Parts: sequence; structure tokens; C-alpha cells
Amino acid sequence: MAPRSLFFLFLLVVIIPIHGFGASFRPPGRSILRSLGDSDAPDVAVDLNATTFDAALKGSPATFAVVEFFAHWCPACRNYKPHYEKVARLFNGPEAVHPGIVFMARVDCAMKVNTNLCDRFSVSHYPMLLWGPPSKFVSSRWDPKQEKSEIQSIDDGRTAERLLNWINKRMGSSFSLDDEKFENENTLPRNASDPEQIARAIYDVEEATANAFEIILDHKMIKPDTRAPLIKFLQLLVAHHPSKRCRKGSAEILINFDDLWPSNPFLASSEEVIRLQEGDAAKNYWICGKEVPRGYWIFCRGSKNETRGFSCGLWVLLHSLSVRVGDGESQAAFTTICDFIHNFFICEECRRHFYNMCSRVSTHFNSTRDLTLWLWSTHNKVNERLMKEEKALHTEDPVFPKVMWPTKQLCPSCYHSLSRASSSSMQIDWNEDEVFHFLVNHYGNILVSSHMDSSVNGNRNDLSLADDIAASTNAVAVPIGAALGIALASCAFGALACFWRAQQKNRKQRKTWN
Repeated sequence: MAPRSLFFLFLLVVIIPIHGFGASFRPPGRSILRSLGDSDAPDVAVDLNATTFDAALKGSPATFAVVEFFAHWCPACRNYKPHYEKVARLFNGPEAVHPGIVFMARVDCAMKVNTNLCDRFSVSHYPMLLWGPPSKFVSSRWDPKQEKSEIQSIDDGRTAERLLNWINKRMGSSFSLDDEKFENENTLPRNASDPEQIARAIYDVEEATANAFEIILDHKMIKPDTRAPLIKFLQLLVAHHPSKRCRKGSAEILINFDDLWPSNPFLASSEEVIRLQEGDAAKNYWICGKEVPRGYWIFCRGSKNETRGFSCGLWVLLHSLSVRVGDGESQAAFTTICDFIHNFFICEECRRHFYNMCSRVSTHFNSTRDLTLWLWSTHNKVNERLMKEEKALHTEDPVFPKVMWPTKQLCPSCYHSLSRASSSSMQIDWNEDEVFHFLVNHYGNILVSSHMDSSVNGNRNDLSLADDIAASTNAVAVPIGAALGIALASCAFGALACFWRAQQKNRKQRKTWN
């Protein structure tokens, strides 16, 4: 037989069958993993260690937490991970089906850095699961013999189905591994008239603040004619944002505002111009901390992807600002809010409608009450207009339709009378004194930060120099000309602002000289 014929015979008899065998008999492990969830998808359970544990649980918006203590060398732990991840995908991450309800994390006890942390929680086997309110894990210990502890051991969570069943029993919920985003909104009992729900909106206010700042940066909206409106709004955030970390983040941006966005870019070096144009410098600043945005909404979550969310969070932010400003700041805060929406809210029709309502105001705001009630009335006018449009176009959220707010169920004393003006509208005679008291309580006293801001005029003891700026009653230190608008409303803060600005300038000059 010719050599060439022998070669083709070798291919036919030996090489091709071997190749076919390899294709037909792949290891089965990958298909098994896929039956539990996509193994290529990134993990959503949060890996924590001794350094990050307390901060992550303290800052979690969730009502409950599950913490898995495991060891990376443990075969049973490796096999359990797909089960744990399958449940975690319901609650964790931007694509969570039910965000903000259960925070799911894990700690690797085989890492020496975590030895003391695992000892704190009496880890006796792997994997071990603990359940409880996130705050109860912070700076605390757990012992299985401890009585009346809010932290509990999960004794039946060996599979995804059993773990979720355990959670459902504890919460009185009906979550399912088959739940789809926005399609299973009735799995957890909720009381829409419960005013305490607004307390969870602090996380959405942070989310809206971070999203607004991202939009401004992504669309390169900071220009010579928009610098002053943005500076004034950031001043307002530093003074009165309900979240401490957002106040701190806003303060850091303001302190470095001239460097990030020079008023005269022609005086900057060519390297600085390139850096500013690319926007790299601003990416190092997080207006509400590195944890935000989280990518999901809690209080402001709609029943559909395109409803509520950012616009709801922004309204809650504006209301919370309105009840926090002092009487002497009310007019400056009004113009600051109007100018911010006019220059930076990217929805053209919404921006135009809002600014038109601002332009129709002919009287000076002399008190917090004036500003608070104007913003409340404006929001109801927007709701009334959108109610009609959404009903005609069938774009309303069926679970959260637009209503005149607050509802009578939320605030009976806010109503003098309620009657039907037509088949499509109601005539309400509001008790504005009661409305004002309700708004102050709702957006001031109940809407609190996880960082311990407990009231509109709450006492603040964290008065380091940085927190003086973050918790002060007026604008932060910025270029003096831009700061005058709000600083004039408070002589005390005006002096602090000038002092802080001078300190920052001196520090930067010393660094340059050295």
C-alpha cells in the first residue's frame, strides 16, 4: 500500500475516533453546575473579611442578612456555593429580583485575617449560616447557647430550595427561585399606608444623588455657565442632605471643584486640559461613597423597569432638602433647586414644566414652611398632569399609580374636605398646617440615614473639622464668589466657609511649594 494511502487509513482509524470520543465525553460537572445557575455569571453574594464586615453590614439597606461562614479548601463548601448563589441572585446585585430585603454575604474562615471574626460568631463547622438584622452583626458576638439573640443559626439550608424555604418561613414571604424581575411583586406582605416605609428611602435618595452626578459627568454638563448652579446645589447637599456620606462626598467635590473644573481652562496646563477633557479626575470622587450607586431601588422601585426609580428618588431628595433648610435659607434654596433642575435634569419636557412653575412664583420665600409647601404643591401638580397623560397612553404603573399626596389614609388630618370635581378629578380642601407638619415628620424625622442622622434639627456630635463641613447648617467652602448666594443666609457659616476655603488653599499651596 502506498504511503499516502497508509496515512489516510491512519487518520480514519485512529485520529478521527479519538477526536470524536473527546467531543462526546466531556466531564459532566459543568452541565450539573448549569442546572443550578450559570457558572459563568459573576458571584453576587458579597465576600467579606475582618476589615469590611462591620462596614458592609452597617451600610446595608436590607432588612435581614444571611452570612455564610466557610473555608475555601472545604469540598462541601465548594459544592454548596452554587446553591447559595442561586438564592443570593434573588436579593443581591443590580439584577436582583427582590433587592434590599435580604443581604447575602460570605466569610472565608480559612483566611488568617478572618480568624477572630469567625471566633466572634462561634463558627464550629463549614458551611455555617447565620441569619439576623444586618445591624445585629456589627461589632457583636454570637454564641449558640445565647438566649434571646436576634441572630439565628439556619439549620436547614443545605440546598437552594431548602434555604429559601427557611427564609420564607421566617419572613412570612413566598419567594420562589423561579421569580422574575418585576413580575413577582406580591411575594412579601406590604402596607402602603405605613409611614415607616419612608425610612428605607434614604438608600434611594443616595442612589438618586449618585445617578444625578453620573449623568452630569457622562453628558459633560459642567460648563462655564453651569458651574455656579452646580456649586450652589452641592452647597445645599453638603448642608442638608439626609445622608452623612453624601454630605461628605459633596464636600470633597466642592473643595476640589476649581481643580476639577477650572473657571478659566485656558490657564490650565496642556496636561491638565487633556485630563479634564477625558473626565478621569472626577472619576476619583464618589458623591455618596464607593458603595453607591448600588444599581437598584428599594422604596422607589416600580412594578415595571421603566417606572418610578430615579425620578422618585430625586423627588424624595428635594422634599428632604426642603424641610431641612432654615427660614433664612428658604429663598436661596428655592432658586438653587430651580436652577439645578433647569440646567441638569436631562428630561427636556419635565425640565421645562418644572422651571415654568418656578418662574411663576412672584413672592419671596420667608420660611421653611413656604418652601416646603410650594414643593409639595408643585409635586402634586406634576402628578395631576402625569395622571391624565399616563392613563390616556396606558403607561402608568399599575401598582403605584399617581395620586394626590399625601393620601387620606396616610394623613387624615391633612384634609379639610374631599369631593369629586368631575368624573376624572377630585377637589381637595387641604389643611396646610397639618400638611406641613406631616411633611416635616415624613421627610425629616422618619427619613433617616443609616449613619445616625435622626431628625431635621438633630444634635450632631461628630464635629471634626471635616464633619463640621458635612453637618453644618449652610454651604460648604467653595470659591468665595460662588458661595455668596447661600453663605449670606448664615453669617456663622459664611465665616466657617471662608476659613475652610482658606485652609484648603493654603494646604494646596504648601504641597506645591514642597
